[in-house]
Amino acid sequence: MMTRTLIAAVLAAFSLAGAVHAEAEVSRAATSDVAVAPNRAETGLKAFFASIAEKMAPRKKEQKVSFTREWIDSRPAAKGDAEWACLAEALYFEARGETVKGQFAVAEVIRNRVASSQFPNTYCGVIHQGTGKRYQCQFTYTCDGVREVIVERDAYDRVAKIARLVLDGAPVNLTGGALYYHTTAVRPSWSRRFAETARIGVHIFYRPKLRTASNG
Repeated sequence: MMTRTLIAAVLAAFSLAGAVHAEAEVSRAATSDVAVAPNRAETGLKAFFASIAEKMAPRKKEQKVSFTREWIDSRPAAKGDAEWACLAEALYFEARGETVKGQFAVAEVIRNRVASSQFPNTYCGVIHQGTGKRYQCQFTYTCDGVREVIVERDAYDRVAKIARLVLDGAPVNLTGGALYYHTTAVRPSWSRRFAETARIGVHIFYRPKLRTASNG
């Protein structure tokens, strides 16, 4: 906002200067036989600042997310930095067999952890938390002893797009603030300590229970 205001002020100043300059040139032209050429420097600066103002204008909001394979497949190929690579890899090994909605839900849990003070504040940090420590890894694929090899290219390309959307702030709210999940094939003891928030595909999602006067 401050930058836009500054640019507007500069443009206004140049407009005022241009008006004064033009008036002076008209006066001079009245007593001269030489044609008056436009001030190119002034025109160039105006164009420069106008270009900046245009680039800083609010962009259109990201279109609403559609949890369909057709919509994801229609989007351009994704790319990014290490954070994107970590999230895309986690979605591939944790949820490539899920529906698109289920993959978004798993990505949302990871995003929720990044935003929580209980976990590391980066995607790579969250995903690799506890890796290499006995019974402490947060995502099974990081400590199951199996070499991570991406063989299903189409599945990876799809989750890579989902990772890009989530990192870019796509409006996804499927899990009710969940920080944990597990597949429906198991019922880990830790799940009893948390409140179930959603069931999506083959995953059940949880968040910490809210403290009340009755439960302390």
